[in-house]
Amino acid sequence: MTETRTYDLVVVGGGVNGVGIARDAAGRGLSVLLLERRDLAAATSSASSKLIHGGLRYLEQSEFRLVRESLKEREVLLAAAPHIVRPLRFVLPVRAGMRPAWMLRMGLFLYDHIEERKRLPATRTLRRGRDRALEPLREPITRAFEYSDCTVDDARLVVLNALDAHERGASVALGWALTAARREARRWHIDIESGSGERASVHARSLVNAAGPWVEDVLSSVGAPRRRALRLVKGSHIVVPRLYEGDHAYTLQGADGRVVFAIPYGDELTLIGTTEVPYDTDPALVRTSAEETGYLCRVVGEYLRTAVTPDQVVWDYSGVRPLYDDGGVSASTVTRDYVFDLDAPDDAAPILSVFGGKLTTYRRLAEHALGELLPRLGVTSSPWTSGATLPGGDIPDMDLAAFTAAQSRRFPFAPPRMIRRMCRAYGTRIERILGQARRSGDLGQEIAPELFEAELQYLRTAEWARSAEDVLWRRSKLGLALDAAARRRVSLWFE
Repeated sequence: MTETRTYDLVVVGGGVNGVGIARDAAGRGLSVLLLERRDLAAATSSASSKLIHGGLRYLEQSEFRLVRESLKEREVLLAAAPHIVRPLRFVLPVRAGMRPAWMLRMGLFLYDHIEERKRLPATRTLRRGRDRALEPLREPITRAFEYSDCTVDDARLVVLNALDAHERGASVALGWALTAARREARRWHIDIESGSGERASVHARSLVNAAGPWVEDVLSSVGAPRRRALRLVKGSHIVVPRLYEGDHAYTLQGADGRVVFAIPYGDELTLIGTTEVPYDTDPALVRTSAEETGYLCRVVGEYLRTAVTPDQVVWDYSGVRPLYDDGGVSASTVTRDYVFDLDAPDDAAPILSVFGGKLTTYRRLAEHALGELLPRLGVTSSPWTSGATLPGGDIPDMDLAAFTAAQSRRFPFAPPRMIRRMCRAYGTRIERILGQARRSGDLGQEIAPELFEAELQYLRTAEWARSAEDVLWRRSKLGLALDAAARRRVSLWFE
């Protein structure tokens, strides 16, 4: 990247908010450059609970607007990406000493009705002896409520937004960081540097700071005033062998008021999380602590018959949520809503910084951000993303099961598990990988079990994968299924 060019918008940060804004802006015809110093979804956006949800517990904090918006977005994203966003039923046990049944039922009634629900079933009451979902729970629990939300492949949500932005004209520069920026008349002069030390400069009519936990660092590097406060909250998760049968998840109330989810993860694992603790050190160094692992095991053990111990953990991950500091006392009650800091003097180029937000509301956040920013650029345009699918999401009738069955018939040489995984990752774009293949040899060498060169080549050329880590831990979670030797072969393929 050597040529100095002027963009309408330069976005700093390749997390879900940054790519969402880049996609929306590119679709409105703006010239966009997205800068990400590492990889897409390299930090917070791939360290979530993997949920698209309304935020049931936010009702306790009277965040009715956020819950309503989140529930509306749940419907939008389910339609936009039915391959990576899928319905999931959550079982909320009624347990003595926790929130009483009447309170839970009232909250769930609001959850079902505060926003129109088109595709997901309503809450129902479960009872022991009648409903199998209570069988994995300890005997004192005789009743629970079952409600709807969705699960999502969080890193792929980010990648698909970046891919859509790129296909609509945006430039995506991975491995490039903003090092400095200054206003020159009505434009930003931005210095950037690659991980290999290459330097370049670009100009921009506006700048979006969507750097997540590093949002304040970007403000400092460009010399812009900081008028919002950032509060970092650490969330950790553990993954263990499957704890129970069934496709449902559990919403478990901790004695300290926090909520822990136990969620089916793949076919053989259970995802447990999250913790919510204050964090005040380098976000790049965040790790799951032994105390957090122990806490998650204890909460699950208070509910499920199957004991969970730290030695069962096959994977853990931790992320830092960059929340807007609303003055809340507890890390678990700090608002998950988003707030903008727009610095737009009359005679200078604007910068908009994003504080807070969550996966579920990223698309609406992007609309709001451009609604704030574009009038400063003299641009008039209409929102467009609410009815648009993400790449691969144009599955007939949103029926992923029928689509997967059709692909299995079309590519009978491929193991059903491989087809199922690929349909859930790529949707209709599985065609761009398998294409006209009639036997496994048409896909090139099998680098790792059920991972062929054709897929790796697609990930490298179309989705910017530059390393085995990019593939195994973000664009897929195959790292959990492969042994060390197979992971090494994937790494060697990229060298």
